[in-house]
Parts: sequence; structure tokens; C-alpha cells
Amino acid sequence: MPLSEHEQRLLDQIERALYAEDPKFASTVRGGRLRKPTRRRRLQGIGVFALGLVLLVVGVAVRALWIADNFPVLSVIGFLVMLTGAVMAVTSVGAKGQQAPAKRGEPDKSRFTGRMEERFRRRFEQE
Repeated sequence: MPLSEHEQRLLDQIERALYAEDPKFASTVRGGRLRKPTRRRRLQGIGVFALGLVLLVVGVAVRALWIADNFPVLSVIGFLVMLTGAVMAVTSVGAKGQQAPAKRGEPDKSRFTGRMEERFRRRFEQE
């Protein structure tokens, strides 16, 4: 269902206010794709993956590390380490640019978002 003209104008106004208030956040949210991992992050991921591969192979080869002669514990751990390395190599989770979460408190009434939040609360308190 399409938005009415009034709703579209309000949405455009909110969008412009967001760009004016916090352009870095707005550009981050606007870009629909993940950032490319840094070279250092890729190398770390490859290293962790290789370590997991070694653990996997050693766990299969050394029967003394098996539980009840039929479950290679070290190999399972190695697989999980490999999975972690692969995720590190292809994503930018934990990469630089992350900020600490903002403190929760009273909304700043002088800012656009604070005013919008206050209006929203007042509407639902009336009902």
C-alpha cells in the first residue's frame, strides 16, 4: 500500500533531519551492503582458519584425543575454529569504525529526534 502525500512529506522531513543531525549514521544506514573487511582482518581470518584446519587434522589423526573411541573432540573444536576464521575473513564485524552505544537517558528536547520521540510518547499516553 503506497503512502499518502502527507505521510510521504513527513517521511522526507524525517530523512532530511536525520541527514542534517547525523550524516555519518545516515550514510551507514543508507548503504545497504556490508563494508569490505580490511586486509588485516582477512589475514587474521585466514590464520584462524588455518589453525582450525590443523586442529581438525590432528584430532582425526591422534586417536588418543577421542572420547569413547568414536568421537574426535579436537576435530570438532577445529571445525568451529575454522568456521570462526571464515566468518572473520569475509565480514567486517568488529572492524574499526564501531562506536560505543549511546547512553540511555532523557531525550534531548532541542534535537529533532528528541522532539519526535516526545510526540510519540504523548500520543500513546493520551490513548
